[in-house]
Amino acid sequence: MNPFGTTRAGEDVHVLTLAQGDLRVDLLTFGARLQDVRLAGVPHSLTLMSDRLSDYEGPMPYHGALVGPVANRIGAGRVTLDGMMYELERNQDGRMTLHSGSDGIHARVWQVIDHAPDAATLQLTLQDGDCGLPGQRVITARFTITAPATLSMDLTGTSDELTLMNIANHSMWNMDGSRTWEGHCLGIAAEHYLPTDNDNLVTGEIAPVAGTGMDFRTARAPLPGDPMLDHNFCLSDRPTALRDVVTLTGKSGLRMTLATDRTGVQVFDNHVGLRPGAAPYEGFALEAQDWPDAPAHRDFPSVLLKPDAPYRQTTTWRFDRTE
Repeated sequence: MNPFGTTRAGEDVHVLTLAQGDLRVDLLTFGARLQDVRLAGVPHSLTLMSDRLSDYEGPMPYHGALVGPVANRIGAGRVTLDGMMYELERNQDGRMTLHSGSDGIHARVWQVIDHAPDAATLQLTLQDGDCGLPGQRVITARFTITAPATLSMDLTGTSDELTLMNIANHSMWNMDGSRTWEGHCLGIAAEHYLPTDNDNLVTGEIAPVAGTGMDFRTARAPLPGDPMLDHNFCLSDRPTALRDVVTLTGKSGLRMTLATDRTGVQVFDNHVGLRPGAAPYEGFALEAQDWPDAPAHRDFPSVLLKPDAPYRQTTTWRFDRTE
């Protein structure tokens, strides 16, 4: 564990290196963030990263981080729980809440519980009222590398009151280290997706991908300028056993396979350049999650967290080369 920097609030941030087989990962305590992902023999990082903490506190707040306690958008920036209305920070266009506001789990320094050569456990406690929601919540994230090249993330979350929880990792991926993801093949094992309005908020419709530009059941290469991708793809109506759900393959033949037990995955094409000096469409965000704005849609899988039923998520990233 080595120093990485100091936040604007004066908190020390450290970087933890995990390695096993052909894979090496640098993990920041700021946001429990995948800062750098490297594969043996590949001269570039597989994730869009920065060596400057100021970038993660500035133009790249979500890159590599865990986002939550409620990921994605909440329309109107308010929710009702047990008959009580909770007002949240409307940090997107002053109209809705994105990733639980500016002080979400992505912007907090996590405690290191343990660190081994191939694994680390980080933990964060949110007090009652943090991010606008009730309950003292304890979130634990364990990252493990197994040979030859698989990174696993196991999340747990508890609360002493009824609350909401829907956590996602917001890493941005480019297998080729190229200026954009053009030429990458994207595959998504989803029959349905959630259409959005002009504010990128889900409408409540659950639409089939068949016959639309959202059909990636057979992996294909999208093009920059195609219909914008910032959508939840519906994997199931309840958490399931771990299964492969997304593949991303570069022109080099390097492939990442994402597996998760969650009900959805948000796919964002990075059509706006977020890294300083970088081009739009630099990488894909592939965010295993539950469906966004679920509190407003009774037919969506629930994101309620009860004191007697902990939140759990397992997501893995497996790297290999196609023949």
